[in-house]
Parts: sequence; C-alpha cells; structure tokens
Amino acid sequence: MNQMNIENTGVTDYSNPRHWLSLPVHPSKPIDVFYVYPTVWKKVNPAEPDYCSIYHASMLQGAALAFNHQATAFETAGNIYAPFYRQADGACTLPLTEDQRWEVLRKVPAADVMAAFDYYIRHCNNGRPYIIAGHSQGASVIMLLLSEYMATHPDVYSRMIAAYVIGYPVTAEFMDANKHLRFAEGPDDTGVIISYNTQSPNVVPGTNIVVANNIGLVINPINWKRDETPAQATESLGSYMPDSTLACFGKVLDFADARIDLAHGVIICSSVSDTAIYAISGGLDLGVYHIYDINFYYFNLRENAVNRSNKFLQ
Repeated sequence: MNQMNIENTGVTDYSNPRHWLSLPVHPSKPIDVFYVYPTVWKKVNPAEPDYCSIYHASMLQGAALAFNHQATAFETAGNIYAPFYRQADGACTLPLTEDQRWEVLRKVPAADVMAAFDYYIRHCNNGRPYIIAGHSQGASVIMLLLSEYMATHPDVYSRMIAAYVIGYPVTAEFMDANKHLRFAEGPDDTGVIISYNTQSPNVVPGTNIVVANNIGLVINPINWKRDETPAQATESLGSYMPDSTLACFGKVLDFADARIDLAHGVIICSSVSDTAIYAISGGLDLGVYHIYDINFYYFNLRENAVNRSNKFLQ
C-alpha cells in the first residue's frame, strides 16, 4: 500500500452533524438501526491516498445511493442512524489475508465507525434496543466493532437485537476468537449475527474475490435455516432491483432463490442470469452477486428485522 496521507490520521468528530448520512432529530420508533454502507469510493489514480476524506464528493454521493438501496430495507424496523466514514480503497483490502485486512481497516474506517457508534450510544440511543446492519467494507468494519467494542461494553451488547453482517464471510475462526458473540440459528433469535455472501453455482471455488478461500458461517435469508435446504424464488418475499436504466429500483417477485453451500460457506443463487447480473454489477467477476447481496433478499431481510425486533421487545 501507499503511505497513508497525514490528513487521514485521528478520528472523525461525530458531534458534527455534517459527518452523518442519517441522524434522526426526533426518533419515533422504539428500535434503532445503525447502518454502515459498503465500499462506494475508489482511487482515480495511484497518487491518491489509500483512505478518502470524510468530505470526498464521490464517497458522499455513493453513500447516499447505498443508503437508498440497502438501508431502507431496515426502515420499517427502526430509526436509521448512519455515519459517513473515511473508506479504504477497495484495492487495498481485497484480496488480503484476514490479519492484513483487519489492519488496513482498523487504522481509519473502523476507527471512524467505532467513534460514530460510541457517539450514537452516548448521545442518541437513549437506551433503546438496536440493530446493526452493513455490507461489504461496512460488514468488515462491523465485525471489528462486534469483536472489539462489544467485548468491552457488554451492557451495550445486551441491547443489540441483531447484526446483519452481509457481504463478507464471518468464519468459525472469527466466532471462536470472540466467545461473547453468537451466530443466528433461525428467524427469531436475538443478540446474534446474520451473514451470507451470494454467488452463482458456476463460480469456481476460491475465485470469488470477496470471500476468496474463507469459509463463512451462513444462514439462508429466505427460509432462515443453517442447512442446505433450498429455498425457491417463489418462497421469497421479493427482491429490490434496478430497472434497465439502473436509476430506479423496485420490487421484483419470484427472482432470487437461495441454497447454502456449507463446504464453501456461501449462498448459491441459481435462478438469476449470470450475464444479466454481470452487466449491472459494476465490474465484479461473472457469477459474483456481491453488489446485490442485500437487494436479492431485501424484503425477507425487512420482515426478519421487524420479527427479531418484536421478539426482543416481547
């Protein structure tokens, strides 16, 4: 990696409202959602620093788009709080070993998100139960938050309804190293991690750049099982996908099925067209459905977040 630019040291000040993508002034729901967006910024040229500014125009724009396409899945469950954070360039995080990736993220992105979460807990949460949700780089940063912040703040962790850590593998090794955390076993349990990565059955094992050779723990986001029982697209509550212009998203029924591949720790979706998704996926390899991990199962995630919240409140 290039030398980290001096402007990227320190931590972003989250008492400044400009540093929040979403900061409800008068929260109306009894549940909160803390959302961390995926990688939405990348270097234009190699001379740029490896971490973007908190005011980088393309990052701010990309974060808003991601919020509209992903975070809204959780808006029926709670008040959504979402910080802006200084992202790492995607080329600096994939592919790396787990330890290398954590080090890259811990320096700046995770430092920002943990500061934002701590500010949220101290000044905004007011003791409400909450959901954490994030995708891709956001999911990786959430893993550090769960590992490090929650280990030293058990009172805060006790109010966590669930953490939707989607788009990066949560491995058995990670869970073994963090005994205070639990992975979901079904649709109703609380205080748990929900995670999966989506790909075509045609992807050669080990070639999905997002998961590489990491075998993640997985729960099926349609039938909420941990085994390889397939869920047909007709069982889904609906996907949230773009139209031909890629500008307008809407509900699509009978679109994405889901089957866990336990050996490789991924969700296999076989009901969509590899080439059609590749054409709108932003350059990821054929059959890698990473960009739409949340969108494929958007309305199932929405229903599940409300369900787990109700179970927690009961």
